Amino acid sequence: MITVRPAAPADAPELVRLRNLMFEAMPSMAGLTGPGPWQATAERILRERLAAPPAELTMPSFVVDDPQRPGRLAACAVGTLEHRLPSPGNPDGRFGFVFNICTDPGHRLRGYARACTEALLDWFDDQRVGRIDLHASSGGEALYRSLGFGEHSRALSRQRSHEA
Repeated sequence: MITVRPAAPADAPELVRLRNLMFEAMPSMAGLTGPGPWQATAERILRERLAAPPAELTMPSFVVDDPQRPGRLAACAVGTLEHRLPSPGNPDGRFGFVFNICTDPGHRLRGYARACTEALLDWFDDQRVGRIDLHASSGGEALYRSLGFGEHSRALSRQRSHEA
């Protein structure tokens, strides 16, 4: 049996470590991973958001602990809760975004990512979130489709230059 728990502020460094592992697996991030100022900022934000009272939580995060190494995480799923204006298809105006699902390489293919993601989706359901989006990697697409995700619309994005 896999034990999934909500992440706590003390898990922030491990969540950042797993986030970096996720980036390392993305071809589009080649050469951009590793130590950098983004990690301290991410850790600070995670500590702050995970310390929020349950009714004010906007960054739900679920983890599986590494059974052999106390203090280490084997997997995680992190999302955000956003309140937008209601619409006919989403009368509560609650949107979720899943942006950080990662399993440590030594713990893959054990169902940890699925368990964390299912816990995150259950949390979104409890919050009456009308729509949940994510960007799937090729390695995670089958998992997400098996959990009910599919194409919704053509996403466009604009990214600010890091030099500015």
